[in-house]
Amino acid sequence: MLGWEFPPVISGGLGVACQGICMHVAQHHNVLIILPKKGKGKSPANTQILGLNQIDLDNLIDPGYLEVLIPELSIKRVEKVIEINPYHYETILLNEEQAQYLVERIKRKKIEKNDKEPNLFEKQDLYGEGLVQRVILYSKYVQEIAETLDFDLIHAHDWMTFLAGVDLKKRYGKPLVLHVHSLDYDRAGAESRGWVFELERHAMQQADLIIPVSHYTGSIIQSHYKLNPAMIFPVHNGVEPVKVYKKAKKFPEKLVLFLGRITGQKGPEYFLNVAEKVYKEYQNVRFVIAGNGDQLIQMIQEGAYRQLGHRLHFTGFVDRKKVHDLLAMADVYCMPSVSEPFGITALEAAQFGVPVVLSERSGATEVLDSALKADFWDINKMASQIVSLLRNETLHAQKVKEANDELRELTWDKAALKIVSAYEKVLTNV
Repeated sequence: MLGWEFPPVISGGLGVACQGICMHVAQHHNVLIILPKKGKGKSPANTQILGLNQIDLDNLIDPGYLEVLIPELSIKRVEKVIEINPYHYETILLNEEQAQYLVERIKRKKIEKNDKEPNLFEKQDLYGEGLVQRVILYSKYVQEIAETLDFDLIHAHDWMTFLAGVDLKKRYGKPLVLHVHSLDYDRAGAESRGWVFELERHAMQQADLIIPVSHYTGSIIQSHYKLNPAMIFPVHNGVEPVKVYKKAKKFPEKLVLFLGRITGQKGPEYFLNVAEKVYKEYQNVRFVIAGNGDQLIQMIQEGAYRQLGHRLHFTGFVDRKKVHDLLAMADVYCMPSVSEPFGITALEAAQFGVPVVLSERSGATEVLDSALKADFWDINKMASQIVSLLRNETLHAQKVKEANDELRELTWDKAALKIVSAYEKVLTNV
C-alpha cells in the first residue's frame, strides 16, 4: 500500500482515511504501507509502516536493515546496493513526458561514494516547496524497496503516490488499485489541465481498478477524465469509533464550526457569507474556522471587514485532540465545500451529536440523509438551515438521532470488506 499521510503526520482527511483502511484491511490481508514520512505514533495492529524518513536513502537496499524495520514480512535477499542522486527540479509545471525523463535520469545517475544528499522526506511540510521532486523520488525509492518484498497487489492512495503505483506495476507486473480521495478537479477546477491532472489521468488509464470515495467523485472520473465506468468501484469512507464527550465553552453563545483546510475548494469565503447572514438574524452565536491554508490571512481580513471579528475565531491548524474538543463544543457543523469527494469531518461531527449542514457537492451527502443540504453558493438557504438548527431544539435533536442511526452502517470495517472484494475481483482477472 502506498500513502502520503498517516497519523500523526497528517494535514487533512487523507491520513485519517488511510489509517482506517489499513487497520481494517489488515484484518483480512497482510498490509505494508510505505510513506514519505512516518511519525512517532504507534502502528495499528497487523499493519507494517515504513517511512522513507527512517531510511539511509544513499544506500537504500540493505536486507538486514529492512528486516528490522518490517520484521513480519518476507524479505528477499538482495546483494547489490543501489545508490542514486536526487535530481533537483523545483517547478511543478511538468508534463508526463518530462516527468518520465526525470525518472529515467534518477535511474541512471550515480553518486560519488561519500557524496551525501539530504533526506527530503524529513521536512515538516510534505506538500510544500519541492513537492513534485518528492513525488518522483518517492516513486524511485518505493521501487527499490519493493525489490526486497513479496507482494501480490499495489494499492495507491491519491495522486502523490500514483506515479509510484504505475512504475511498480510496469516493473513487477502486479495489479494496481488506485484509491481516489480527491482530484485535481476538486482543487483546481474543471478547466485545470496541469501536470497533476495529466498524472491522474495517465495513472487511471494504467490501473486495474479505481476506488473513488463517493459516487460523486466516480462520476467526475467518468466524465472529466474519460474513464470506463466498469473500472470504477466507489467505496464510501467510514469513521472510527471514538469516546464521545461534551466540553463546556468559554462563552455563553452557541457555536457554528467550520473545520478544514482554508483553501478555495473548502469554501471558507462562503462560510463567511453564511456567518454574516446568520448573525444578522440570530445574535446568540459565535463562529469558529479551524484549519490552515493559503486563504487564512485573507479570511481573517475579510472577517474584520465584515465586522464579525468579535464573533469569529480562527484557530489555525488543530490536531486530532483539539478537533474533538471543538466538536464537543459545537452546536452546528457547516461544510460549504465547492467540491468535496467525501468529507470525513461531517461523519465525525455526527459522532459528537452535532447536526451538519452540507454542500450538495460532497460525497458525505450520499450517506448522511439526516444532513441539511444546499448548493455551496446558496448562502441564503444554508444560513436559514443553520438558524433553524440553532433556534429549534426539536429539529436539532431529531437530526442528531437520525445521524446516530446512519452511523451504525458507516464503519471502516464495512468499507474494508468492500475493498477486499475489489482486491479479489482484480486478482481473479490477472
